[in-house]
Amino acid sequence: MGVIGLVLKNGLGLTRYLPAQKGDTGLLQVRELQRLLQKAANTEFGKEYRFNEILKQADIVAAFRQRVPVHSYEDMSRWWQLCLQGESSVTWPGKVAHFALSSGTSEGASKYIPVTRSMLAAIQRASIRQMLSLAKCDLPRSFFEKDIMMLGGSTSLDYNGIHYAGDLSGITTGNLPIWFQPFYKPGKRISANRNWQEKLDAITEQAHKWDVAAVVGVPSWIQLLMERIISHYKVETIHDVWPNLMVFTHGGVSFDPYKRSFEKLLGKPLIYLETYLASEGFIAYQAEPGAGGMRMLLRNRIFYEFIPFNNNNFDSTGNLEKNPEALTWADAEEGKDYALIMSTCAGAWRYLIGDVIRIISKEKQEIRIIGRTKQFLSLAGEHLSVENMNKGIELTAAQMNIHVTEFTVAGVPENSGFAHHWFIGTNDKDTDPHKLTEHLDSTLATLNDDYRVVRQNTLKRITVTIVSPDRFRQWLKKNGKEGAQIKFPRVLKEAQFRDWREFLSESADSAGAAGASL
Repeated sequence: MGVIGLVLKNGLGLTRYLPAQKGDTGLLQVRELQRLLQKAANTEFGKEYRFNEILKQADIVAAFRQRVPVHSYEDMSRWWQLCLQGESSVTWPGKVAHFALSSGTSEGASKYIPVTRSMLAAIQRASIRQMLSLAKCDLPRSFFEKDIMMLGGSTSLDYNGIHYAGDLSGITTGNLPIWFQPFYKPGKRISANRNWQEKLDAITEQAHKWDVAAVVGVPSWIQLLMERIISHYKVETIHDVWPNLMVFTHGGVSFDPYKRSFEKLLGKPLIYLETYLASEGFIAYQAEPGAGGMRMLLRNRIFYEFIPFNNNNFDSTGNLEKNPEALTWADAEEGKDYALIMSTCAGAWRYLIGDVIRIISKEKQEIRIIGRTKQFLSLAGEHLSVENMNKGIELTAAQMNIHVTEFTVAGVPENSGFAHHWFIGTNDKDTDPHKLTEHLDSTLATLNDDYRVVRQNTLKRITVTIVSPDRFRQWLKKNGKEGAQIKFPRVLKEAQFRDWREFLSESADSAGAAGASL
């Protein structure tokens, strides 16, 4: 019996590890904060901010906010540097043995995020709960006897004599429960390979030996792997190799822009389930197919706060203003966008992780990722979110019947106004760049009223350049940002834009890339 079957078979025994989220969810969150403060009260951070005094207050949430400021990575890193040096009980009890290297996109140097034993246990609890939720899917019994393929980072972590460091997926895979390890693919040997291309090649070589029913990973890399397997075995679809593939659990980026090109590789429909596992913790997962969002884990050793994502709290470049308004889960509202703050059992305290989420349903505890605080465009007041970009590309591709596998955009000054320059990756060679530009521009204007208004005034031009999808992956590789958790930035900053254009100009087959302006 495969791993999921084993979990479900023993599900009644496992449920004792899965705390319920019924009742007053606001009160659940207050209790989570209380547990975190009690646990960390005697750490260096807890002493600095007098957690024991906070715990004596009638309103510990208000006292916590008053005493502890919102922290960026730079703010927390002065504490985490001590953890990296091997000091004990700095922001969480004990020594930190693992650090997740997090850069998200190719923006810059990796961040070292602590992954404590408590956090590994919390991630395992959330993962088991997600597996058990598969029982709600309309799946045949045979599904639960098949393999699950997880495309993640290397389990061969860097060790400096004090701590281990690597991708979170590599850390969690290397710390799988004993009962899980014999069942997952591609297995220990291949997972340990640090060379990303060699790992993909090894998986491709072994793919025909596995009876895979579910795959887990970032959409762009799963798609690349499937393309390799199809090409290697000279077949039409991935189902010619994995006939029982039924579920794709994805995360990291929105799946919507990839869906059309992804489904070209399939012989039959899949069930798609989204997951929200960040370097800072397991935040949410889609509990059933067709759900409006992902169910937030409100009782799993994380206390959340929500900063309204508006001009009062963030400047035009996405930097946090002083004294931002912060809400608890109880006070946050449905349909509103919030920057997420987390206090966790890994020793992050009021930590701004950089993601913007929207609460879809308070009753079902469902959220949706909207984008990043610093990955949006608002040069002229257009307030173009990553969600707008994803939807705009998805609808434009459907209108033109093309398959877009990657895209990015940069905002640039132009004369007395501004311009947007889009780069769209597609292998549909007959794509008309002028029509593509017109469709994208009109679609974005329909989705976003602010965009429509500024296009009539200060947003002078929109340019679209069609690029080979391979160029996106090659640029990531050139910048040393190749791997399971790396995503191409949706919005290019000035230095990135300059480097990207230079890279394209050096590519002989990109010199004549099709483009159009409007």
